[in-house]
Amino acid sequence: MHNFFVENNQIENNTARIYDQDAKHISTVLRMKKGEKLYVSNKGTNIKYLSQIEQISKEEIVCKIINEVASTEPCINVTLFQGLPKADKMEYIIQKSVELGVYEIVPVEMKNCIYKLKDENKKLQRWQTISETAAKQSKRNIIPKVSSLESIDSLCDKINEYDLVLIAYENEENTTLKQVLKEYNEAKNIAVIVGPEGGLDENEVNKLVFLGAKVVSLGKRILRTETAPVTMLSMIMYEYEL
Repeated sequence: MHNFFVENNQIENNTARIYDQDAKHISTVLRMKKGEKLYVSNKGTNIKYLSQIEQISKEEIVCKIINEVASTEPCINVTLFQGLPKADKMEYIIQKSVELGVYEIVPVEMKNCIYKLKDENKKLQRWQTISETAAKQSKRNIIPKVSSLESIDSLCDKINEYDLVLIAYENEENTTLKQVLKEYNEAKNIAVIVGPEGGLDENEVNKLVFLGAKVVSLGKRILRTETAPVTMLSMIMYEYEL
């Protein structure tokens, strides 16, 4: 069943109204008809509803709310701090991270970043659109935010906001992600830090560890920057949800 997001003011008196591109997509691409059902997620409350189409046009879809449905959101909030990779890799990371349940994605400028972000506002708009598309596909209750580019120093300033901060580091040989997750099994607000294609700089890692971050290994094999966050999120969600 398809899932769409609306603003809080688009829901009133058990009626949800869908406008603009989503309305056009429903009527002309999906070719849905009056009487068919879909999910409507309220951006303001993060509540999802099972709804039935009552009126349909290219400009507006009017739906009757049938009932509230169970949330698909995980029991933890995971923020991904991703060392800025090449553009196509970042798009993949956003898509898969949203599918896996990430709460927020923050691109970070690190010492070994190869790619330099140009026209940041335009790129952020595209990344946010990718997040919304993935949230619709995976039937999320929320659209995870893709935040503005941050420096490693601004990341360090945020360390104490989280119950647990995990750094995927290729030079770590002793402590595994699995071990740390079992030790911190009551953490609710988790940060995940992944380096860019060039990897994390040792000084960056030492600074983060000094502030309380935990360095972990993801196994014997070295993972690409676009593979590491998918692996970490999968393991975290398995440990806390399944």
